[in-house]
Formats: sequence, C-alpha cells, structure tokens
Amino acid sequence: MEYRHLGRSGLIVSELAFGAATFGASGEFFGAWADTGIDEARTMVDICLEAGITLFDTADVYSDGASESVLGAALQGRRDSVLISTKAALPVGSGPDDAGTSRRRLITAVEGALRRLRTDHIDVFQLHAYDAATPVEEVVDTLDVLVTQGKIRYTGVSNFAGWQLMKSPAAADASHRVRYVAHQVYYSLIGRDYEWDLMPLGIDQGVGALVWSPLGWGRLTGRIRRGTGLPPVSRLHRTADAGPPVDDDVLFDVVDELSAIADETGRSIPQVALNWVLRRPTVASVIVGARTPAQLLDNLGAVGWTLTGEQIARLDAVSAPEPSYPHFPYVRQAGFARLNPPLFA
Repeated sequence: MEYRHLGRSGLIVSELAFGAATFGASGEFFGAWADTGIDEARTMVDICLEAGITLFDTADVYSDGASESVLGAALQGRRDSVLISTKAALPVGSGPDDAGTSRRRLITAVEGALRRLRTDHIDVFQLHAYDAATPVEEVVDTLDVLVTQGKIRYTGVSNFAGWQLMKSPAAADASHRVRYVAHQVYYSLIGRDYEWDLMPLGIDQGVGALVWSPLGWGRLTGRIRRGTGLPPVSRLHRTADAGPPVDDDVLFDVVDELSAIADETGRSIPQVALNWVLRRPTVASVIVGARTPAQLLDNLGAVGWTLTGEQIARLDAVSAPEPSYPHFPYVRQAGFARLNPPLFA
C-alpha cells in the first residue's frame, strides 16, 4: 500500500480507501447495496487494516446515519490507527434545515456525525453537495470555526462543478480561512469527465481527488459483457438508473480491453481498472466498497504493481471521451497547445 498527501496538505492517506456506504444499509436505495452489520463491518475493517488501508469514508445520508453508526462501532479500540471521512449537505429529513450547508446545518451535522461515529473529531469533512442558497463566506467561516474547535481536521467537497469549487478557495484566501484539500469525485475508465476542468483545477489549487465508484457503478467488474445481460445477482438491477450513464458500446469496448490486459498481467478485470485510476494526476485515494470479504480482497489486489506504459495507452485510447466545448481539438490546433499543454503526455 502506498501513502499520498491529500491535495496540498500535510495529511497522508492510503492510496485505497474503504467506502462504508454498505454498512447498515437500509431503504430502497442503500438497501440495494448490502446490509452489513457490526460484526461483518469489523471483519471488513480487519481486512483493510491488515492491508494498510487507513482512510474510511461514509456520509450522514447513507442509510439515515446507520453507516456512520456501524463504522463507528467497528472502529472502536482502533480509532487512533485510522482516518475517518464523512459528508453532509444532502437531505436527511423533510424539515427546512435538514439539507444544505448553512451554519446551523453544518454544526448540527458535525455534532450528529461525531456522536454516531463515537469519536471526538472527523479527519476529513466534506460538503456532499453545493448549496447555492447559502453564502460561500458563511460556509467557509463555519468550517474554519469547526476546525479551530478541533471537531474537524481537514475540509473538502463532493460532486462540485469547477466554478462552485473555485468560489470557496477565493473566499477562504480573502478571509484567511481554511481551504478545501479534497474533492470526492466520480472517475473511472467509463467516466472521464473529471479530466476536463476539475482535474486541472485540482492541480492548480492543490485539491486532491478522493475517487468514488472507480468501477463505473459496478459495470467494470467483468460480469457485464458484450451480448449478455446483467448477472442474476447484482445491485444494478435496482440502482442502474441512479448511477452515472454510459454508452453500451463504450462500456463493452473498455471491458474487452480490460479483459485482454487482465489475461496479460494475471490480474482480475477490477484490479486492472482500479490500477489505471490510481495512476492518474491529482488522485490521492481511490474509494473501494464491497459487499463481501472476497470482493474486498480482490479490490486490494489493485495495489503493489503497475500497468505498463503500453497497457495504459491502450486503456486511454479505448476510453477516451469526445471533448466538448471549449475542449474541442481544433482549439489546440489553433495555437493554444503551447499555452494549455495536455495533462498527459
């Protein structure tokens, strides 16, 4: 296991993190992922710690807080050996203050998360969505106070657009408040939109990526192949429409290439897909989830080795997205290449 700085901060995280959305899973959406209780969660945590994983990610919206509660119980007695990341902003109720990032909402969310997680601090606290109704200065100031109080150590966001993310560092710098060091983003071989604006922004502003769904919402496990339907047992039967969209032809072409490289390397298809994401710029940690210990152990096989340059080039080519405005190829041909060199040479 390698360890990396989270953005332009002193915090060091494991290159793989564990996503606890399956812990305590309940309800129509999260209940389709898994239903991991405390004993099973402890087993998962044991496997992670043995492999060198130090970062565990959750959110208050995951199963109405049950994910945080189960994770907190599973980490009892070893809190000092791990880092906890959680998120808030999405609705957790029907009340007017049950969503967003107002001062009241953030303070309430942090206090609730601390109780459920059975800890006195959160290592990385992220805003789970952009709240256009709350002034960014209020958000930045509130997070700074919570850091000063020691309740959270580092701050970040999740699923922000580039302009939304950029507003906060500007406000933080103007008032000498803490800056975001993390952006939890969707990024995979079948979802590379992150590269157009958010990745260059992360490089420029020192914001590290915590990658969610690096297997493309479960589509890059190797169980979905050209000419076949969904496997009999799969959460995609209930959650496919909620995940990031992908063109079937692109998916199958990518899986075909992953399969070929898996045969060459003696690795599994998920391991190859994860290894590709791990080598991308700005990526500090890749969050993996699992319904079973066997799935977790397979994901852990993504580290400790690396794809060759030729294999990476093949995956880059088969998964390359068509650029949108203002990223059309003709822009580079018009003389902008010298001013805006590509991220990947």
